[in-house]
This record gives sequence, structure tokens and C-alpha cells, in this order.
Amino acid sequence: MYRNRCRVYLAVLGSVWAVMGGWAACRADTLPIGSPAPDFSLPGVDGKTYSLADFRDAEVLVLVFTCNHCPTAQAYEDRIRQLAADYKQKKVALAAISPNDPQAVRLDELGFSDLGDSFAEMKLRAKHHGFAFPYLYDGETQKVSRAYGPVATPHVFVLDRQRKLRFAGRIDNSENPQRATSHEARDAIDALLAGKPVPVETTKVFGCSIKWSDKRHSVEDSLAAWAKEPVDLKLIDEKGLRALMKNDSKKLRLVNVWATWCGPCVAELPEFVTINRMYRNRDFEVVTVSADAPEEKGRALEVLKKKQVSAGNYLFDGNDKYKLMDAVDPKADGAVPHTLLIAPGGEVLYRKSGPCEPLAIKRAIVDYLGRTYK
Repeated sequence: MYRNRCRVYLAVLGSVWAVMGGWAACRADTLPIGSPAPDFSLPGVDGKTYSLADFRDAEVLVLVFTCNHCPTAQAYEDRIRQLAADYKQKKVALAAISPNDPQAVRLDELGFSDLGDSFAEMKLRAKHHGFAFPYLYDGETQKVSRAYGPVATPHVFVLDRQRKLRFAGRIDNSENPQRATSHEARDAIDALLAGKPVPVETTKVFGCSIKWSDKRHSVEDSLAAWAKEPVDLKLIDEKGLRALMKNDSKKLRLVNVWATWCGPCVAELPEFVTINRMYRNRDFEVVTVSADAPEEKGRALEVLKKKQVSAGNYLFDGNDKYKLMDAVDPKADGAVPHTLLIAPGGEVLYRKSGPCEPLAIKRAIVDYLGRTYK
């Protein structure tokens, strides 16, 4: 799992540094070592509400501030799961807390994720990745996160039996577990279990900056800017369509065949707009192919503009719909909408006649880009 992502994370470290917040030292408002742990009452993805009292039997309590969308947080998910499993029988409890306001996360910050940071999406990720520990949501008020003061995801807080903070910092010193040479979170837990002082009480952390609610304006600004992007529509013949489907480019290509007279087609166009905005800064592009008659080009363009589809938009320059569908996908049954995810070289990674499955598409995109990035 790690290898599928590691190439991406390390290769784009410079851009992630700029976008995600870079190296972040523990700030003055991070809870000081020795402080009593602030209590909380937070909903978990399992339907329960958790407070410190729910972990009263634990000798050590580990709180990990993490989230769905951050690539660094994702790189550490396996280690977080393993940490919880390794210490469960030693009376160590672990809970993860998402500090992010989901309304403060821009779509183009989701380029390495299939999911955002809403509570509903947290439930999906926890189920899909088999989280066996509480995953708590603090995105509504961020009161708990402000009390503890994480500065990046993931950020670990280790509390002793008296629920005083004894360690705040990183899990270890490398996103690549094979390169980690120090394991400060585990060292802190082991020391507390042995009744010894924690050897390293604080460390710097690396990852995505916390999406505090005051960043909502950035989301609004991005949506306003994207709404102003030009939308055009070009004619394409059968030969051009076949070349499009062959995909000799270096980009992963999502192709959607639609028509203005198809209600489900028009209804799902916003999904492709969202996907385009999420992943287009990577080796990825969205292409739409209208099955409207050539004389209906103006109408098709009007719909694309209304839906803000600033992608590669084409209209088949012909009236033989059978030639259109055969050029797009010989395996298609002729129904629209029809969606294909095509890897460079022409391999079809996803195929769906009828309304698309946005989450399945996103997972296929993230898996492929992580798997093939050099």
C-alpha cells in the first residue's frame, strides 16, 4: 500500500511543501507538556460519542490528529492502525481526531484523495480502510483541536495515566516506514508504560496544515475563479474519437459521453466538474463528448457553460450515433451517459453505462496515479 503512494509523495515534496504547510514546529498555542488533557465530547464514525471518560481504563491514551485528504496522513494510516493493534493488550488506547473544517478544504487540495474531510466521508474511509479505533469528528466547532493545538496532520499527543500530556509530535521521522530511524511516539508510550520519563517530549511535525474555519474564504475564492474559466466545445470526427480513446498522451483520461436531451447526463455533469478540479493539477484530464446533433452545438455549449465544464469538450461531427459509440467504446451498449477512465496506452480502468459512480472513479484515479507516478 505504501509503495503505491510513496513515489508520489516524495517526488512532489516541493509542491506539497507549499500547498500543505511545510515543516511545522510546535507552536506556542500547542498544549504544553505536563498540561492536563482538555476534555471533549466528539462524535465517532461508529455512532458513539466519546470523551476522556470513555478511555478511563487505559494506562496511556494516544490522540492522533489526522484527516482523510492529506497525503502525509494517508502515508501514516497503516502505522496508526499498527500502533493501535500493538499496544491494545498493554492497556494503551488510541483515538484519531479529524480537526479540519470540511468547508475550508479546496477541491484542488484533494488531488491525492478520493474523499474530503466531512463526517460522512470519514465514515466511508474508516470502513474502507478498516479502522479498528475511534475516529472522531471535530470539524464543526474545532473546539477540541484549538485546545490541543495540532499544527499539521498527523500530529500525535500522548497522555499518561493522570491524563497529562507527556509527548506531542510525530509518529516517526520518515513518511517511508523503511527509512524511519527514530520512533518518538512509540518511545514515549514505552517509557510511560515502564514508569520512566519520556526521552523526547516534543518534535517537529510534517504534513498538511490544519484547515481552520477561517480558511473558508479560500474555498469561496477558488470557486469564484473556476466559475470564470472559459468553456468551449469543439467538433470531432470518428477518426479523432478513436485517437482520443487510444490515449497516446501521458495523462490519465476520464471520458464522459453525454447529451443535452439526457436528463441523467446533465444531472451528473457537476460530478465531472468536481473530479476535474480535484485532479487536474496531476497527470489527469477530463474529456466530454456530446452526442447531440452538430446543429445543436449551441445548445450543448450553453449547458456546458452553465455547469462550468471547463474541460476538453467535444461534439461528434456526424449524425450516426452507432459510429459515435463504436469509436468511443466497442463494448458500449449504446446507452448514455457512458463513462470511461482510460490509462495512457488505452487500458480501460473504469467503464460504466448509465449514471457514473463518483467514488469508484475517484478511487480508481488515486490508485492509478499513485501506482504509476515516477
